[in-house]
Amino acid sequence: MISQEIKIKMAKLTNPEKAKILAGFFKTGKGQYGEGDKFLGIVVPQQREVAREYYKQAKLSDTANLLKSPYHEHRLTALIILTLKFPHASEKEQKQIFDFYLKNTKFINNWDLVDLTAPNIVGNWLLNRNRRIIHRLSKSKDLWEKRIAVLATFTFIRAEQFDDTLALAQSFLTDKHDLMHKAVGWMLREIGKRDIKVLEEFLKKYYKKMPRTMLRYAVEKFTENKRQRYLKKI
Repeated sequence: MISQEIKIKMAKLTNPEKAKILAGFFKTGKGQYGEGDKFLGIVVPQQREVAREYYKQAKLSDTANLLKSPYHEHRLTALIILTLKFPHASEKEQKQIFDFYLKNTKFINNWDLVDLTAPNIVGNWLLNRNRRIIHRLSKSKDLWEKRIAVLATFTFIRAEQFDDTLALAQSFLTDKHDLMHKAVGWMLREIGKRDIKVLEEFLKKYYKKMPRTMLRYAVEKFTENKRQRYLKKI
């Protein structure tokens, strides 16, 4: 299987010292959001290189095999392969990739796995289609499915379509997890880059209710004076 070739290739890139650093960075300790995740110590550019080498040959069964690996880098490489295949696939094949992605969210279980792939697959598939699934995912009890929902809207934002992001942002105002505050704030900031009036209209309604991290991310590109006014809750 191609997945076995990929694992052998990646085994040669293993860096134990880097693996320790990554395990700390991605919060793998007991009770942390990445609890129990394992690392090989392979950086993302190396994973992209491996994915580019094999994505044309790899089948969904290969990505499934990699996704089930306990090693973070195997899972991310599998997902990068899907993002590389997606633009060149037929509509039928794209739907298969989209369905496969959503059926395997339990393996898409850290923020980098979500952020590097949800816009490219979920967002791209839904760009000109019904988006109910985004709002269903946003109500999930699973942190990563909620983050997939928010990050998928990055594709919509790039197409100057903001409504779904704003609706999700409103729904996450009372969410307790810092990683969701960061994701929502980031997407609001991206809206502001394209239409500052839309962002400020949202902020005028909700800035007093927003978690501080969400607000800080949202106003990051404002002038220092305006940024401080919001952060001090005016």
